[in-house]
Amino acid sequence: MIKLMADSTCDLSEEIIEKYNIGIAPLNIIIDGTSYKDKIDITSDEFYKRLPMLETLPTTSMPSPEEYLKIIDKAIEEGYREILCICMSSGTSGSYQSAIIAQDIFFDRNPNTDIKIYVVDSLSMSHGSGWLIIKSAQLIEQGYSFERIIEFNESYKTRVKHLLCVDDLNNLIKSGRLTNASAFIGKLLRVKPIMTMRKGKGAIVAKERGRNRVLKYYIDEFKERVDLEVTDFIIVGYTSVIEMANNLVEKIKTETNFKDKIYIMQMGAAVGTHVGLGGLSMFFVEKRNIKDGLVKNELKSILNKKDELIEKLKG
Repeated sequence: MIKLMADSTCDLSEEIIEKYNIGIAPLNIIIDGTSYKDKIDITSDEFYKRLPMLETLPTTSMPSPEEYLKIIDKAIEEGYREILCICMSSGTSGSYQSAIIAQDIFFDRNPNTDIKIYVVDSLSMSHGSGWLIIKSAQLIEQGYSFERIIEFNESYKTRVKHLLCVDDLNNLIKSGRLTNASAFIGKLLRVKPIMTMRKGKGAIVAKERGRNRVLKYYIDEFKERVDLEVTDFIIVGYTSVIEMANNLVEKIKTETNFKDKIYIMQMGAAVGTHVGLGGLSMFFVEKRNIKDGLVKNELKSILNKKDELIEKLKG
């Protein structure tokens, strides 16, 4: 039997966590000096209601190794012999390192055990690691071996495409979740920046004016990039405005050929601390070797506007 576990930044719904019996190690959110366990002591909705009224930006801290060890011990009691832990990117959180420490402690305490534990650095944020967890759960149902599921995660984790738009970059800049170059660019922009993950950290790849243009960008990128052989579900995430997620899902259904499952899931307080209000995200697996970047996308945008202008002049 294979047990899945993760840190709470995977932001999976309670329905999915219960369905696949996923063990979750909660991050800690510190608000005005008080520590809360993500999704245990404070719900996402409670957090986003409080966020606009806070004078000081909340901070987060990784789960302790003991939180992971509790999940490991319980899993063994339940009969699991193989444990796969999928963590938020080591470039944005200490969750991965904490899970590795827990793994080492377990084997030090149990030198002759036949239990197998493997920790994946997902190089992802939020539902990026969540996508890998759901896919791993599906592979378990299909009878894949522990080794093959590990191989899948290590092979595809860099191809889980992140699209994340935020209303305000201040939270991401202050918390260090952006690369230095992207933080500098972000300060200059007076439009909605769109981010992805690059080498385990957030990087701005495009900028759009208004939510409608953001949605169009998401759909265009999805059509160009999606690997339909692997992407049998999409995750659409939001922080505080579910209507934005609903609008994106409707566009996916009406403007693309994708007919499989689309999940809508809220980002939790641990991720929301850095993303802020009005966040909208989308996750799927992209084809190999597709380049991405702000300069490339700006040139593409200019060419598209040129084509649109020519068509208008013809009309």
